[in-house]
Amino acid sequence: MLSMTACGQGSQGAEQKDAARVRARAEQITAGGIVDPEKYSKPSEGEIKAMLTAEQYTVTQACGTELPFSGAYNSNHEPGLYVDIVTGEPLFSSADKFDSGSGWPSFTKAIDRDVVIKYEDNSYGMKRVEVRSRVGDTHLGHVFEDGPADKGGLRYCINSLSLRFIPYDKMEEEGYGEFMPLCES
Repeated sequence: MLSMTACGQGSQGAEQKDAARVRARAEQITAGGIVDPEKYSKPSEGEIKAMLTAEQYTVTQACGTELPFSGAYNSNHEPGLYVDIVTGEPLFSSADKFDSGSGWPSFTKAIDRDVVIKYEDNSYGMKRVEVRSRVGDTHLGHVFEDGPADKGGLRYCINSLSLRFIPYDKMEEEGYGEFMPLCES
């Protein structure tokens, strides 16, 4: 089951300040320049439709949201790397994953502050900050300011359907060996 959202429908004013505040906090706790965007590319629309399930397509390309506790990675505790399901660009490390109780995989930070782009999302009468992948422009989920205070206070609430998980012991084989140190707890 999926829920549709209307992402990126931001407005000016206080809402823009919310996104700016979250961006500033993210920049304080996450380094940039770790992931080279030139290594990844967005497939054509036809290729995306062919490679994704209908649910994955709805979430990643039409701002859908999987139901809480339904995603494959919500309870995943294996070490490894979470990448954009569309482009393969590294996004999150298992070392930064935590159980928020929200029903979606939650992370304290992105693996590189530049791999997620933040947008105001004022849909459904809520003030939220949507996160999308840099290269694929894939809808990932939202970031909130209620994460663990000792890790910067952010909670990236991410749809499992937007991600592909690379287990730690397969990272080298799949071309992600350089990120292994970032996935060690």
